Amino acid sequence: MARDFYWHASQLAEDGVMPGVLAIGDSWFWYPFPGGALLHHLAPYMRKKERIVFAVGHNGAEAIDYVDGVYREEVAQALKLYGDGLTEVLISGGGNDFAGFNDLRPLLRSDNRDARTAAECFLPGTEWPSLGWLLGVVQDSLSRLIARIQQQAPRAHVYLHNYDYAIPSGKGVLGGEGWLLPALERTYVPAELRQDCIRYAIDGLSDVQQALTRTFGGTVTQIDSRGTLSAEHWANEMHPTGKGFEKIVRERWLPVLAERGAASG
Repeated sequence: MARDFYWHASQLAEDGVMPGVLAIGDSWFWYPFPGGALLHHLAPYMRKKERIVFAVGHNGAEAIDYVDGVYREEVAQALKLYGDGLTEVLISGGGNDFAGFNDLRPLLRSDNRDARTAAECFLPGTEWPSLGWLLGVVQDSLSRLIARIQQQAPRAHVYLHNYDYAIPSGKGVLGGEGWLLPALERTYVPAELRQDCIRYAIDGLSDVQQALTRTFGGTVTQIDSRGTLSAEHWANEMHPTGKGFEKIVRERWLPVLAERGAASG
């Protein structure tokens, strides 16, 4: 009997099934800890519409990895093998591009003690290493990925999601250091602006995705999950709890997919 979703091609072969949904993603699709990832909660609803999900990518994946980096060949192989039968492609990417000390720190001014807004905390402009530059890289990477999907999976509708406003609490996985707070502290971002800085970055990613939906017309849809979660729904700085993922699925993903006949509650 087919499972709801698969992380490995060998499992597909073992069960003798072909996927109808390709999920290209980072830890929001691959999170291995209690409560699971978003796919654990989304795939059963898609299975009710006879959609079997196959995931490629992995924890820590960045948008550029899908077209020029470590997961390029994996994505290309999945599209080659399964593209003709795909009806949906789900993409989770862009968050890791600015999350992590070595990613977020270069985007911020070195000393933000005089900052009054989140925007003032970030380097201005679109040149490296500004946030504007990074979002340009993300947009280019996702644009090229979508173009490849359209070429090799012409029946598939593409869904992009924009995470939620992560809380820079400093909490990592299994007691480890967080991905956001250290960079904000090192650059002296006032405590009252730290959450706004994350909101500013997520809103920037959301603007990129909305631009892509316009560029690719009716073939790309954004799942806007901003503002869904409360503090108790976060397991750490970057990942919701199982209840948090389920909340995002039921409130943000399921209505959109159900309307298009790709999932059922």
